[in-house]
Parts: sequence; structure tokens; C-alpha cells
Amino acid sequence: MSRLSLALGGTLTAGFAATALLSRLWTPQDPTAMNLLARLKAPLEHGLLGTDQIGRDVASILMAGAWTSLGTACLATLAGGLVGTALGTLAEGRIARAVMAANAILFAFPPVLSAILLGAVLGPGGPTAILAIALFMIPVFARITRAEALRVWTQDYILAARMAGKSRARITLDHVLPNISGQIIAELSIQTGLAILAEAGLSFLGMGSPPPTPSWGRMLSDAQTYLTQAPHLVLAPGLAIALTVLGLNLLGDGIRHRLDAKGRA
Repeated sequence: MSRLSLALGGTLTAGFAATALLSRLWTPQDPTAMNLLARLKAPLEHGLLGTDQIGRDVASILMAGAWTSLGTACLATLAGGLVGTALGTLAEGRIARAVMAANAILFAFPPVLSAILLGAVLGPGGPTAILAIALFMIPVFARITRAEALRVWTQDYILAARMAGKSRARITLDHVLPNISGQIIAELSIQTGLAILAEAGLSFLGMGSPPPTPSWGRMLSDAQTYLTQAPHLVLAPGLAIALTVLGLNLLGDGIRHRLDAKGRA
């Protein structure tokens, strides 16, 4: 089962990542080019996935939107993961308790609420969305890495390293992080999927990257008025989001299951 999850999740994730990279070099048409004479055309009637309400090629917007949505999610998750992992592994004593208390406060603010608060200060846009999602990711990774790190710190080889005179920071870098890196990678994959959903929600509400930057969430927002007239405008970005999140979750679950199997062996 873990092999199937890894294979399917890896294939879906690699496919959308390749699409995002390809969009930086080529798209069937200019994703921002309007053609009012060809508006709301059905799939295959004008281009592979038809056109939107102002005549833009949906396939091109979808490809370009992959770069925005995946890029925002990956940057936010990576930033939150790095900070959260550092806090979860290096903090100790009173500092650790203070960090966990601060994480509980951050965890109470979902990305949408954080984006609203930050948008009032910094203004809406891509950087604000990245910061809002990253802030939400910090306590997630801090809790996970702290729980895994505490488990590793009870091992005999850690005691031997301490008796050899190694500092806590050196033990963390040499022994703790290598032994929990697999769990962190698996969690990065899963949380990136959640970050894509958060980015889509923020773009849907107009708090993501500003127009004319393509985004899957904004495609959904723009298409809601034409749901019955042109359902392909909703289906294309909706399926893209669903399949990308599915792929990342399957990939993360597959990695986690393989690590558990190796641990039992």
C-alpha cells in the first residue's frame, strides 16, 4: 500500500510541478490575453479547456496558475517548516515552554484570519499570503519536531554522545535531526497540500497575488458567476487543486509508512 501511495502521489506531484515549471517557458497562449469574440467557449471548441468570461485560454491560465499556487504554498510551508523545526529541536527548559505557549497562540489564528490582519498592515498580495500561511505552519512543525526529538533524546546513543562531551546543539545537528528528517519530509509534503488549499482560499477572497497574476483560487472566484453557463471554468481549477492536494497527501503518507516499516524492521 505504501508503494502505491508513493507511486501515485509522486506521479501526481511531479506532474503538477512539471506543469508549473513548463508554464515559465511555454503556455498554449498568453494567459493574460483577452479575446472577447471567443468568450465562454467550451473545451475543445476553442483550445483544450475552452475560454473564460473575457476570452482567455483556460489551459494557459491553469498552467500559469500552477506556478503561483504551488510556489506560494511551497515557500510558505518551507519557511514555516524551517522556523518550526528549529524551535522544536533547539528550545529547552523555560524557553521551550515559552515557545510552545507562543505556538498555541499562533495556532489559534488560521491563515485566512492572519492574512486579514496582515493585509490591514502590509496590504493584500502574494507576500502577505506567504507570511500568513507560514505563521500558521510554525506551530505545526514545532509540535511535531519536538515530539520526535524528545523520543530520540531518550536513545542510548544520545546518552553516549552527551558523555563524550558533545553540546546540545552538536547532538541535535549530528544525531537528532538526521533521525527525524524523514518524518519532517513526510509532514512537509502533507502540509504543502494544506497550504495549497489555504492559498486557494486566500486568492478566492482576493487576499492572494493581485491580478493579472494567474491563480487557481482566483479562477474559482471569477468563475462562480458563470457556474451554470460555463461549468468548465470551475471544474478545471477545482480538479487541479483536488488532485494536487491528493498527490501531496499520498506522497506524505507513503513516505511515513515506509519509515514506519523500516523502524519496525
